[in-house]
Amino acid sequence: MSDMQDYSSRLSDPNSRKFETFSYLPALDAEAMRAQVEYIVSKGWNPAVEHTEPENATDSYWYMWKLPMFGETDVDRILSEAEACHKANPNNHVRLVGYDNFAQSQGTAMVIYRGPIKV
Repeated sequence: MSDMQDYSSRLSDPNSRKFETFSYLPALDAEAMRAQVEYIVSKGWNPAVEHTEPENATDSYWYMWKLPMFGETDVDRILSEAEACHKANPNNHVRLVGYDNFAQSQGTAMVIYRGPIKV
């Protein structure tokens, strides 16, 4: 068995901080982002878009962009709302959340746009 590698994410180093499901992977391109939205829709989860300043990203509260999109199944509409949030808040992290009605929790959450990190 190979040795497990420590990932050097530290609060003292803003560039190393990781948030949500896919933050240890390279940034999602448009095709991968679309696939994630399609997955959220296929599970019947309610998508929502949230944003916050990079320095507050470790807090549990993020600002909600409009209301969750209850019952929305149009992938293009969901993606356009996420993009609109990013354009309105270009210095903020923007995340997409899929709320699971049955488990009454987040089914998934991922940062899809990262704001510039201030050092």
